[in-house]
Amino acid sequence: MAKQYQSIEPNHQKFILQQRIFFAASAAAEGRVNVSPKDAAALRILSANRVAYLDQTGSGNETAAHLRANGRLTLMFCALVGPPLILRLYGQGHALLRGCPAYSESLAASFSNSEPPGARQIVVLDVDLVQTSCGYGVPLFEYAGERPTLQRWAEAKGEDGLEEYRRSKNAFSIDGFSTGLIESS
Repeated sequence: MAKQYQSIEPNHQKFILQQRIFFAASAAAEGRVNVSPKDAAALRILSANRVAYLDQTGSGNETAAHLRANGRLTLMFCALVGPPLILRLYGQGHALLRGCPAYSESLAASFSNSEPPGARQIVVLDVDLVQTSCGYGVPLFEYAGERPTLQRWAEAKGEDGLEEYRRSKNAFSIDGFSTGLIESS
Protein backbone atom coordinates (compact mmCIF):
# COMPACT_ATOMS: atom_id res chain seq x y z
CA MET A 1 0.00 0.00 0.00
CA ALA A 2 2.98 2.35 0.39
CA LYS A 3 3.86 4.55 -2.58
CA GLN A 4 7.11 6.38 -3.14
CA TYR A 5 7.80 9.67 -4.91
CA GLN A 6 10.95 11.64 -5.69
CA SER A 7 9.47 14.96 -4.59
CA ILE A 8 6.56 16.62 -2.81
CA GLU A 9 3.66 16.64 -5.25
CA PRO A 10 0.80 19.18 -5.09
CA ASN A 11 -1.55 16.71 -3.33
CA HIS A 12 1.20 15.99 -0.75
CA GLN A 13 1.67 19.69 -0.14
CA LYS A 14 -2.07 20.16 0.37
CA PHE A 15 -2.13 17.29 2.89
CA ILE A 16 0.92 18.61 4.77
CA LEU A 17 -0.56 22.11 5.04
CA GLN A 18 -3.78 20.69 6.54
CA GLN A 19 -1.98 19.03 9.47
CA ARG A 20 -1.66 20.50 12.97
CA ILE A 21 1.27 18.33 14.10
CA PHE A 22 4.16 16.40 12.59
CA PHE A 23 6.96 14.30 14.01
CA ALA A 24 10.70 14.67 13.41
CA ALA A 25 12.78 11.49 13.70
CA SER A 26 16.58 11.44 13.76
CA ALA A 27 19.45 9.26 14.91
CA ALA A 28 23.23 9.18 14.89
CA ALA A 29 25.03 5.97 13.91
CA GLU A 30 25.21 5.05 17.60
CA GLY A 31 22.96 5.95 20.50
CA ARG A 32 19.28 6.59 20.80
CA VAL A 33 16.70 7.34 18.12
CA ASN A 34 14.80 10.57 18.74
CA VAL A 35 11.20 11.32 17.75
CA SER A 36 9.80 14.76 18.56
CA PRO A 37 6.36 16.27 17.96
CA LYS A 38 6.39 19.63 16.17
CA ASP A 39 3.80 22.32 15.53
CA ALA A 40 2.91 22.11 11.84
CA ALA A 41 2.34 25.88 11.78
CA ALA A 42 6.14 26.23 12.07
CA LEU A 43 6.73 24.26 8.84
CA ARG A 44 7.36 25.81 5.43
CA ILE A 45 7.49 23.99 2.10
CA LEU A 46 10.31 25.77 0.29
CA SER A 47 10.26 23.69 -2.90
CA ALA A 48 9.29 20.24 -4.13
CA ASN A 49 12.43 18.88 -2.44
CA ARG A 50 13.03 21.19 0.51
CA VAL A 51 11.15 22.02 3.70
CA ALA A 52 12.09 23.91 6.84
CA TYR A 53 10.65 24.36 10.29
CA LEU A 54 11.26 26.97 12.95
CA ASP A 55 12.26 25.02 16.04
CA GLN A 56 11.70 26.28 19.57
CA THR A 57 13.78 25.75 22.67
CA GLY A 58 12.88 22.49 24.37
CA SER A 59 14.14 20.16 27.05
CA GLY A 60 16.75 18.74 24.67
CA ASN A 61 18.15 19.29 21.20
CA GLU A 62 18.61 15.76 19.88
CA THR A 63 17.71 16.63 16.29
CA ALA A 64 20.50 19.21 15.95
CA ALA A 65 23.05 16.77 17.39
CA HIS A 66 21.95 13.98 15.05
CA LEU A 67 22.00 16.29 12.04
CA ARG A 68 25.60 17.26 12.86
CA ALA A 69 26.48 13.56 13.22
CA ASN A 70 25.07 12.36 9.88
CA GLY A 71 22.24 14.56 8.63
CA ARG A 72 19.56 11.85 8.46
CA LEU A 73 16.09 13.18 9.16
CA THR A 74 12.53 11.96 8.58
CA LEU A 75 9.40 14.04 9.04
CA MET A 76 6.11 12.17 9.44
CA PHE A 77 2.63 13.59 9.01
CA CYS A 78 -0.47 11.52 9.76
CA ALA A 79 -4.14 12.31 9.22
CA LEU A 80 -5.82 12.61 12.59
CA VAL A 81 -9.02 13.83 10.91
CA GLY A 82 -10.51 13.01 7.52
CA PRO A 83 -9.39 10.20 5.23
CA PRO A 84 -6.52 8.09 6.62
CA LEU A 85 -3.00 8.78 5.34
CA ILE A 86 0.58 8.80 6.56
CA LEU A 87 3.17 10.83 4.66
CA ARG A 88 6.90 10.72 5.36
CA LEU A 89 9.60 13.03 4.04
CA TYR A 90 13.05 11.41 4.06
CA GLY A 91 16.33 13.15 3.44
CA GLN A 92 19.34 15.03 4.72
CA GLY A 93 18.92 17.93 7.07
CA HIS A 94 20.88 20.62 8.80
CA ALA A 95 20.16 23.16 11.51
CA LEU A 96 20.56 26.90 11.06
CA LEU A 97 21.36 28.09 14.57
CA ARG A 98 19.76 31.29 15.80
CA GLY A 99 22.09 34.21 15.32
CA CYS A 100 23.95 32.89 12.27
CA PRO A 101 23.53 34.74 8.95
CA ALA A 102 21.80 31.77 7.25
CA TYR A 103 19.21 31.69 10.07
CA SER A 104 18.49 35.40 9.62
CA GLU A 105 18.18 35.01 5.84
CA SER A 106 15.84 32.03 6.18
CA LEU A 107 13.79 33.76 8.88
CA ALA A 108 13.29 36.75 6.58
CA ALA A 109 12.62 34.74 3.42
CA SER A 110 10.36 32.01 4.81
CA PHE A 111 8.98 33.15 8.17
CA SER A 112 8.19 36.85 7.52
CA ASN A 113 11.10 37.74 9.83
CA SER A 114 8.91 36.70 12.76
CA GLU A 115 10.12 34.35 15.45
CA PRO A 116 8.11 33.13 18.44
CA PRO A 117 9.53 33.48 21.94
CA GLY A 118 12.08 30.72 22.45
CA ALA A 119 12.98 30.25 18.77
CA ARG A 120 16.22 28.24 18.71
CA GLN A 121 17.03 27.16 15.17
CA ILE A 122 15.59 26.50 11.75
CA VAL A 123 15.81 22.89 10.64
CA VAL A 124 16.09 22.45 6.87
CA LEU A 125 15.40 19.11 5.19
CA ASP A 126 16.49 18.33 1.64
CA VAL A 127 13.92 15.71 0.66
CA ASP A 128 15.13 12.77 -1.42
CA LEU A 129 12.10 10.51 -0.90
CA VAL A 130 8.42 11.01 -0.15
CA GLN A 131 6.43 7.98 0.97
CA THR A 132 2.72 7.69 1.56
CA SER A 133 0.96 4.80 3.25
CA CYS A 134 -2.59 3.95 4.22
CA GLY A 135 -2.77 5.26 7.78
CA TYR A 136 -5.57 2.83 8.58
CA GLY A 137 -4.19 2.25 12.07
CA VAL A 138 -4.07 5.97 13.00
CA PRO A 139 -6.95 6.87 15.33
CA LEU A 140 -9.17 9.91 14.78
CA PHE A 141 -8.64 12.89 17.08
CA GLU A 142 -10.43 16.18 17.55
CA TYR A 143 -8.29 19.31 17.66
CA ALA A 144 -8.87 21.16 20.93
CA GLY A 145 -6.39 24.03 20.54
CA GLU A 146 -2.78 25.01 21.03
CA ARG A 147 -1.08 24.81 24.41
CA PRO A 148 0.25 28.22 25.49
CA THR A 149 2.70 26.70 27.98
CA LEU A 150 5.88 26.76 25.87
CA GLN A 151 5.37 30.37 24.80
CA ARG A 152 4.64 31.49 28.39
CA TRP A 153 7.73 29.59 29.61
CA ALA A 154 9.95 31.24 26.97
CA GLU A 155 8.54 34.71 27.69
CA ALA A 156 9.13 34.24 31.43
CA LYS A 157 12.74 33.11 30.84
CA GLY A 158 13.54 36.12 28.64
CA GLU A 159 16.43 36.22 26.16
CA ASP A 160 19.19 35.91 28.79
CA GLY A 161 17.42 33.08 30.58
CA LEU A 162 16.82 31.23 27.33
CA GLU A 163 20.46 31.60 26.31
CA GLU A 164 21.59 30.15 29.64
CA TYR A 165 19.03 27.34 29.40
CA ARG A 166 20.18 26.43 25.89
CA ARG A 167 23.82 26.37 27.02
CA SER A 168 23.04 24.10 29.97
CA LYS A 169 20.31 21.86 28.47
CA ASN A 170 20.65 22.05 24.66
CA ALA A 171 24.41 21.98 23.95
CA PHE A 172 24.70 18.17 23.92
CA SER A 173 22.39 15.27 23.13
CA ILE A 174 21.54 12.69 25.77
CA ASP A 175 24.24 10.52 24.15
CA GLY A 176 26.84 13.30 24.45
CA PHE A 177 26.86 14.51 20.82
CA SER A 178 27.37 18.24 20.31
CA THR A 179 24.44 20.24 18.93
CA GLY A 180 26.73 23.03 17.74
CA LEU A 181 25.33 25.61 20.15
CA ILE A 182 28.58 26.20 22.03
CA GLU A 183 30.71 26.33 18.87
CA SER A 184 28.41 28.92 17.31
CA SER A 185 28.47 31.32 20.25
